[in-house]
Amino acid sequence: MRADVADDRLTLGERCVLLVLMAEARELTNGELFAIAGIKLDGKNRRRLNELGLVASTMVRRAYVHELTDGGAVWCRAELGAARPSRAGAAGGALYAVLGGLRRHLDDSGQALADLFQPDIAGQVEAAYAELARGGGSAVRLAVLREQLGELSRGEVDRALESLSRRDDVHVRAEADQQTLTERDRDAAIVLGGTARHLLTIEAAR
Repeated sequence: MRADVADDRLTLGERCVLLVLMAEARELTNGELFAIAGIKLDGKNRRRLNELGLVASTMVRRAYVHELTDGGAVWCRAELGAARPSRAGAAGGALYAVLGGLRRHLDDSGQALADLFQPDIAGQVEAAYAELARGGGSAVRLAVLREQLGELSRGEVDRALESLSRRDDVHVRAEADQQTLTERDRDAAIVLGGTARHLLTIEAAR
């Protein structure tokens, strides 16, 4: 459905879901939506955005995964220049002021939304690590981590690990007892500084 037709049917919460999906540039579960922005997409709100063709929701392991459709991307592009919705409050007003600034930048630079918003791969690696390590501080084998991040390519994960390894609280280390390594561990290793690394540790927040 066209963005202008759908526009007057959307609540502020539904608009926020669309904008978060735009900014994250990837599929998101309700858990991820809540962790990022404190919102979820379920019930009649999910059905409405699905019916309007703005969001595609797929059931994966008994939970919905939401993705912005092409129609949703068109809506988001138009919303960058929209007026602040009524009863949006101060936070909503600030959000729409930022959106207006983004619209001016895109117009001046000739860029598309896809040029501006890219998936946060490093953030996905951190989230997968936190789930496997149950918070943080313990070592997780890269073979297990890569399996958890199965939707990402090896190159994407490698680049994220290289970037994360520059942080003081992140350690990508070789397994000290090489005899414990399996073929799967060796295949999953990343080479940093000429050394194959097999384990990721992110220090727990103090």
